[in-house]
Amino acid sequence: MNNLKLVKPQIELKNEYLSFYQEWKESGEDMVPWVISMDPSDFQGMLKSLSNNEEGVGLPEGWVSDSTFWLVDKHNRVLGAVNIRHQLTEHLYNAGGHIGYGIRPSERLKGYATKLLELSLIEAKKLGIKDVLVVCDACNVGSERTIIKNGGKSDTDYIEEDGNVIKRYWIKNT
Repeated sequence: MNNLKLVKPQIELKNEYLSFYQEWKESGEDMVPWVISMDPSDFQGMLKSLSNNEEGVGLPEGWVSDSTFWLVDKHNRVLGAVNIRHQLTEHLYNAGGHIGYGIRPSERLKGYATKLLELSLIEAKKLGIKDVLVVCDACNVGSERTIIKNGGKSDTDYIEEDGNVIKRYWIKNT
């Protein structure tokens, strides 16, 4: 786990990222965090969009600035991705949280999500986020365990219009 690090999306990792993206697409699963669902066919354009999001440039109405990082190993293989929202809107407060993360399907159950969240908390702290909200669907037991391992304290659940239950956790980031 010591060989893992977060890196900003970059052109030098294009092939590794496309492998990550393609594996996720082929799995048929929801792409989490949302930024990995961005079409990478114009890779340079995707990188520019991610940079603009971080700088708060051209954000859609109601959106907040966010930072995206990729979790890579010592071979620069992209194992996961995280999106850190700099502030919370009402929707993010209820159902999105500050941090959304995901591990590529073939690399799950190896402890990478726990490390990804741990490293993400360091980045959130750099952004001045001292109380970090992290959420997951109630049915996502693995993510719930990951949040708790990183110090998550349970808060009131949020029930979406379709009945889906969102588990909400706060992590003190001091």
